[in-house]
Amino acid sequence: MDHPAARPDDDHASALDTDIVDLLNGAVSPTPVDQAVLARVKRRVLARIAESQAAEHLTVRAEDGQWQPYGPGLTLKVLHEADGVMSYLLRLAPGAVLPPHRHPIDEECVVLQGALRIGELEVAAGGFHLGRRDVLHMPIVSEHGALIFLRGAPPEIGLMI
Repeated sequence: MDHPAARPDDDHASALDTDIVDLLNGAVSPTPVDQAVLARVKRRVLARIAESQAAEHLTVRAEDGQWQPYGPGLTLKVLHEADGVMSYLLRLAPGAVLPPHRHPIDEECVVLQGALRIGELEVAAGGFHLGRRDVLHMPIVSEHGALIFLRGAPPEIGLMI
């Protein structure tokens, strides 16, 4: 094997020949690293990388953004939209109703406050509902009001069927 240290035409050529370099390389054995030390170094390196990339993330605080009227008793606040997928909050006033509608892609819903009734199904705070693509939703009613997080296609004005 030809090592850079053994080439005579190299300005940084070593006085050692190839056989000696090979023997030295074979004689070196790595010192085992304590796994706790390795884990600590890894955490510090990853923390520094994350810190350097912090500006790449998006944060929308509760007081940021604007609530927009969406229909009777309904307001929404867009959190993020990209590639035909929107994340948004929808506030339903007591008695508000979302009429039957479809979604062009699956829509994820998490009830943050209050409760929803979807047909006979009740989804309370902390509950999750997945509205399947191209499947007609039953009317969604909030008797006492609700705040929900949704992720799916941007809602169509007028909730067209």
